[in-house]
Amino acid sequence: MTPRTITIGGDLTINRLGFGAMRLTGPNIWGPPADLDGALAVARRAVELGVNHIDTADSYGPGVSEELLAEALHPYPEGLLIGTKAGQTRPSPTEWKPVGRPEYLRQQVELSLRRLRLETIDLFWLHRVDPQVPAAEQYGALARMRDEGKVRHVGLSQVTVAQIEEARETVEIVGVQNLYNLTTRTDDDVLDHCTREGLMFVPWLPIAAGAHAASDGTLAEVAAEVGATPVQVSLAWMLHRSPVVCPIPGTASVAHLEENLGAADVTLTDEQYDRLAKLG
Repeated sequence: MTPRTITIGGDLTINRLGFGAMRLTGPNIWGPPADLDGALAVARRAVELGVNHIDTADSYGPGVSEELLAEALHPYPEGLLIGTKAGQTRPSPTEWKPVGRPEYLRQQVELSLRRLRLETIDLFWLHRVDPQVPAAEQYGALARMRDEGKVRHVGLSQVTVAQIEEARETVEIVGVQNLYNLTTRTDDDVLDHCTREGLMFVPWLPIAAGAHAASDGTLAEVAAEVGATPVQVSLAWMLHRSPVVCPIPGTASVAHLEENLGAADVTLTDEQYDRLAKLG
């Protein structure tokens, strides 16, 4: 049976199917949402449905997603893990640029603490490794903030196996967040490494918009067999893929949120899993 929970860092147990808060912001992940009350309702409904891992970042808005989560959920219920990220800046609505200078990462952690109304960030991700800054300096900044208690656990986003192991020489890493879904699996080696090492693997863009609908029909066939939607089956496939996979499908719709979270109740046979695997 596919496990529903995972323990990260030896002390935080969460449900594997979480919620990504990126889309609670405005168009192009920029500015406030057109429907503020609707965005707040989605965040609150996620927690009502048992989500206890919410993922966000300083660059979503920028700052808007973190502020919305605090407005919707603070004071936070016991056991709720809100992970956030820094190291990926937004010069404009269409640009994403890595900045990994230690002083910048420290500044952003302080701002995230303020926006989220937290004393410690339980899970802090380096959003991107900045190629213009020595990697050891970036990892060292994370280690110092962890030692100071500003962050509890550290993860990396969009990295290779070599980068994971390099970082682990400086700071304990509990998870990796890379692009991965049923039809985009170029990082199978990273996921396999995380599985061996017991590292949480958080696939971003876990539902490949459009790509699944363009499949050869296998996804729809399996969905009909198990009485679920194609979206639920694609998420269930990733939960089946490895016990360390923790998808964070995001949405600004309560209906879509409820559909996504229904994937936790979908059980695939090994034969169905193998048929779906051929789509990648």
